This record gives sequence, C-alpha cells and structure tokens, in this order.
Amino acid sequence: MQLDALQSLALSVAQARSPDSVLMQMVQGLGMWEGVALARVWLLRDTEHEPPYLELKASIGASKVDPTRRWNRTDGAHQKILLSYGKVGYIASNNRPLLLQRGPRDWLVQPDWADAEGIQSFAGQPLCFKGQVLGVVAFFSRRRLEKSDLDWLRVFADHAAVAIANARAFEEIARLKESAERERDYLREAVRSALQHGDVIAESPEMKRVLSQVQAVSRTDSSVLILGESGVGKELIAAAVHDSSARRDGPLVKVNCASVPRELFESEFFGHVRGAFSGAARDRQGRFLLADRGSLFLDEVGEIPLELQGKLLRVLQERTFEAVGDDRTREVNVRVIAATNRPLDAEVDKGLFRRDLFYRLNVLPIEVPPLRQRRADILPMARRFLRTTAHRLHLPQRELSADDERALLAYDFPGNVRELQNIIERAVVLSTRAERGLGLELGGATAVEPPPAPRDEPSSGEVLGEGAFRELERRNVLNALQRCGYRIAGQRGAAKLLGLSPSTLTYRMKQLGLERPR
Repeated sequence: MQLDALQSLALSVAQARSPDSVLMQMVQGLGMWEGVALARVWLLRDTEHEPPYLELKASIGASKVDPTRRWNRTDGAHQKILLSYGKVGYIASNNRPLLLQRGPRDWLVQPDWADAEGIQSFAGQPLCFKGQVLGVVAFFSRRRLEKSDLDWLRVFADHAAVAIANARAFEEIARLKESAERERDYLREAVRSALQHGDVIAESPEMKRVLSQVQAVSRTDSSVLILGESGVGKELIAAAVHDSSARRDGPLVKVNCASVPRELFESEFFGHVRGAFSGAARDRQGRFLLADRGSLFLDEVGEIPLELQGKLLRVLQERTFEAVGDDRTREVNVRVIAATNRPLDAEVDKGLFRRDLFYRLNVLPIEVPPLRQRRADILPMARRFLRTTAHRLHLPQRELSADDERALLAYDFPGNVRELQNIIERAVVLSTRAERGLGLELGGATAVEPPPAPRDEPSSGEVLGEGAFRELERRNVLNALQRCGYRIAGQRGAAKLLGLSPSTLTYRMKQLGLERPR
C-alpha cells in the first residue's frame, strides 16, 4: 500500500466523530486495498454477566463467484467471538498480529469458501489504545500478503484505535451534556416541589417507623415498593430513599405510569432514535437512560398495562434495553423505586399484574400509613403548608387558631396529605387579615374514635420510648399471628386482621424478629 493512500485513509477515519462512523470508514478504506475480499472490525465487549467477547461491528466485501452477493451484514456466525476461539480471538487475547498464508486445508475455518473466492492470505492486527485492547481489525486477501502489508496494517490500526477512543469520548461528552440538561430540568422541578413539601414530617410513631425502614433499605441497592393510599406522600418517601442511598449524587427520575399512553410506553421508558416513527424528529433519551447511575421512581406502577409489563421486567432483570428504532443494546445501572395505591398482591391473583414483576419490585416493601393513622403529624404539616403557601403566593404569614387545630384533628382526611395541603392553601387565599386564624370549616368532619385500649397498653398520659413502642408492636403482631394460626395471607390471614398487605407483614415480621414456628 502506498504511503499517501494510507495517510488519506487514516485522515478520513480520524475525522469521524461517532464510533459507528469510524468503524465504517475503516472497513470501507480497507475494502479499497488491492486484493481485499472481506474486511471486518470486531470490538471487545466486557460485561459483568458473561465472559469477554468480540462483537462484529463493521463488515464490507463482495463475492467473486456471485458479484451481487455482499458481505456487509454484522449478524451471523461470526457476530460474537470468544477470546479463546479462532484467529480473531487469538489476536485480541494475545495482543499480537497474525498473518496466515494459504496452505493446509484447515488453515481457515471455511476452506471451501476460501477456495471458491481465491483467498490467499489472512491478516489481522489488534486495535490497541494506551495498552488496552479495544478490538481487532482483519481482512482476507485474494493476493498473497507480505510482512510489509502486515506492517502497514499495524500503522493503520494504531491510527484507527486512537480515532475509536476519541469518538467514544465525543459520544460520552454528548451523552453527558444531554443528560445534564435533562437533569437540570428535573432538579428545577424538584426545587419547586421542595418549596411546597419540604422534608418528611415524622412526629408520629408510625412515620418514625417508616423513616427507620427508609434508612434500612437505603443501605442496599434492591428494588423498593412503596405502598399506601393516594395522597399519603409516597413520592417524598421515594426521594428520601434515594437521598439516603449511595446513589444520592445521581439523578432521581420520576415516571407517572398512569399518564404514559400505551402506544408511547417504549419511547417514554427506553427512548427512540430519529425517524423511528412518525413525528420522531430527533433522538430522545428514555427515562431509564436518564436515571443511569441513579434511581427511577415508577409512580402508580400498578397502572402499567399487563401486555407491557414484560418489557419493564426484562430491563429490571437484564439491565439492558434497546431504544425504539435502534438495534444497539444499551446497559443501565438503575435502582427502581415503585409506588402504588393498589393492592398488587390481589391484582396478581386476579391476573391483572404479572407475578414475576411483582416479586421483582416487591423486594423491600414500605407501607406509608394514611394521615388518619398518624394524627400527631397533622398539625406540624399544617403549619409547614401554612408557611410555604404564604411564601409562594406572597401573602402575609398566618397562624392556626385553637379552633383551626381542633377542626383539623377532628377530620379524617380521606384525601390524606394532599387534601390537607389543599385545605390550607384554600384557607390562606380566602381568609382575611382581620380574621383570627384561618376560620377552617371542614364539611363532614368526623372525630376519629381511638380503638379500645388493650390490657397492657399504657395510659393516655404515658409516653412510650422507642424500645417500649417496638415491644408493643411486636406483641400486637404476634397476637394476630397466633390468632390466625400463623396464616399470613387470605381472608383469614393475619395481614387482613392487621390491615396490612401480606408482603408488608412479612417484612415487618423480619424487622421484629418473628418467625413461623417450624
């Protein structure tokens, strides 16, 4: 090969800015060398789930026997080559070039093909950058190659390896830029949300127990399922799980599953490439890619249509996906935090939710109690909403009167925290400065009667410490289990008696050190 031809080829490869275009420039240039029948490039793939292998990424060539036949596809028998297999595997695993000449019939894996096409030589060089093997470039020639040809290929391979590394760097920069822009938008939304909600208020023993669970699950990387009625603050608990975990510096991306149209499910979760469908004018990152190295919050996960749940399950199991219209498989490192106000275990029994997906999500369940079961949090929440609402609407700060407090404590809040926030905001807007307090009148307010006290329960004036409260809870769960014969699920199960889901009761039993008798 002439020096000027090699320089021209190296220059065209160096000017490419994406890995795919670099590889295509490489094989197109090699295909123009005298006598080259087939030129190919493999790149090294090293994943956590399988041994390293070489993946065929670019190919070009044409048959002499049938000129209409082209060898430009990258699928087939040689798409994936283990490092321990054949000529190409030898080159990568040993980081050494290889030149083979036509000889004994077993000099190639497919000698019949070589005979028919007049193949005389095979040459291959490792693609090496800063001591790291990136892949292999190789070609079959219809003329006999000499050592000088292998040396020219070495020079070309060195240029090509630098171009591949640079193209990967450009691609990563572009990915980080787009991800940063999208994360900026999410952070802005999170700041607006923080002005309204603030941190989780946990004055009640029930919410202190929830926050204790948050700290426990934050030490792991398993999926979390947050259960609770609509409006109890499941999104805040999801944010608390993320912020307490090792992923706190990564993005927290939210998807409201109920609002995703069925036909756009894959695009929303996995993204799409330009031209994938009508209206896809540009590439779009999906939520999984946005949440890479962070957490993905799937709100109202029970609303995902049954026929689409399998696609979500695959990503959770394999941590890989393909964008719509793209044949590249992408890997993501995402922790999934799901939330629902639906009894998913019952949905599974009815065939409305996949059992395998339920088990995948329900590794660490957290149940957020409704506001009527944590009445000690009502007034602190109301005061916070009072401050933040007045600040956001640029209105004078107000205080709750004694009548306001009594009205709030007597109401059962079927809409939970969200309803409390709306009540306070409406009262702030409608009240006048002349009024003392907010003048709250909660239509249909009903006082919540406390349940009858068990024999060992402390008097109403006594305050329990954490240890005593935990022992009381343990005794209550144990009594329910014994009464139900240690049956957990079903109409006669302890979960039904306690008003919990079976998965939550199982998790709570582990926390309290309770086991079924053997």
